[in-house]
Amino acid sequence: GQPLGPRRLSLQPVPPLPDTEGFLREALARVRRRARGRLAPELCVRAVRAAAELPFGRGVRRERELFAELRGSGQARALQCYHFLSQRYKGNDTVKGLIFLLTVFDSISLLSLGLGTMGRGIVTCLVKANIPVVALEQDEECLNTGRKAVMLLLEREATKMERGAQTLDFHNPSCLRFTVDFDLLRDVDLVIEAVFENMALKKEIFRKLSGVCKPEALLCTNTSALDIDEIASATSRPQQVIGTHFFSPAHVMRLLEIIYGRHTSPTAIATAVQLAGALGKVGVVVGNCFGFVGNRMMFPYVQQAVFLLEEGSRPEAVDGVLEDFGFKIGPFRMSDLAGLDVGWRSRQGQGLTGPSVPAGTPARRRHGQRYSPLPDLLCESGRFGQKAGKGWYRYERAGGRTATPDPWLHSLLAQYRDTHGIAARAIDQEEILERCLFSLINEGFTILAEGIAAGPEHLD
Repeated sequence: GQPLGPRRLSLQPVPPLPDTEGFLREALARVRRRARGRLAPELCVRAVRAAAELPFGRGVRRERELFAELRGSGQARALQCYHFLSQRYKGNDTVKGLIFLLTVFDSISLLSLGLGTMGRGIVTCLVKANIPVVALEQDEECLNTGRKAVMLLLEREATKMERGAQTLDFHNPSCLRFTVDFDLLRDVDLVIEAVFENMALKKEIFRKLSGVCKPEALLCTNTSALDIDEIASATSRPQQVIGTHFFSPAHVMRLLEIIYGRHTSPTAIATAVQLAGALGKVGVVVGNCFGFVGNRMMFPYVQQAVFLLEEGSRPEAVDGVLEDFGFKIGPFRMSDLAGLDVGWRSRQGQGLTGPSVPAGTPARRRHGQRYSPLPDLLCESGRFGQKAGKGWYRYERAGGRTATPDPWLHSLLAQYRDTHGIAARAIDQEEILERCLFSLINEGFTILAEGIAAGPEHLD
């Protein structure tokens, strides 16, 4: 019984909402929390506000103004660049022209060696990709601890997947087995070693792998910085050795750094690239140097962040500036997540800290360059980050995720400055941003100049 005459929607009044202003204010606050530093989500909220508060014609004009603001922004240019690089990188320039080893990854056996933080994440992402995996540990105690942690991770992932109508069958022994039997290595096609960053230990393991695994088995090392050629030198088959650097947490982070050594075969590189694709990761092929690309660029970035603490800043201030800029996580929260002991062991191996440093070495100089022992002091106090419940921040428990500024750390910084005669000063946001970002960018240029990365898109 309604008339069929034209009912133009733009002429209809917007139905009033109870507390429209409060609703829009809360929506904006929520968007700012979830998308810190990003223009588009915030401008979307402003467009909705215009639709709710202005007549149709004025609301449309306001939307056009907001769109023009976004279209001309640096973020728009960056997103366009990222999109085209992503499309181009799907072909992976580094391995074009190679004869791919057409491995069907769900029909081969793969072994993950080591069930520490990284090993657990690696096993989890392999199982999620339906790749049969055997998880190996050195003894029953480590195996049981690792098994419990892996099963907990998989249960969480299974819950997430079920929401998307997918299932994860990780209780099936044909999908996942745990063992301490090194002899099971005889039949595997690919090994991913994930023990902690110690060259002597990795070489010993690869010496064993070389003696036990079949000749065609691919031997991968999940190292974040160590020399692939030196690891490969412990084997009789350096052409089969390749670096597969997963980023923590390994079952979440999409980047997989694939590092070839002097003798790594094209087939090994192609297989590692294909494995990255099977895991749903972006496999970036890079050359061999200390820290490769990802961590080598991170070293000066984190170093500048620590220098800022020496000079008067705090972890939460530095992290806040970089997260407001757009980083998902700041350098100190990132360090706590990855584990401060990882970098500590690396610095010990380089002779930067620990008993190998000659007596009389200045506390804040190493190899003729400025050095901050602050991260070493934290590790000496057992503050290894989230896993210990304390690092640059305090957490609700060991393994907790909620970072809280820690008065203990603030006190340590004050004592440290007094000890070394450093006058604390106010450091503004622009200085924090420039010192951290420019050091990262400059290292990228150096990596490119050395040919460690094939092109700027690989760095990006």
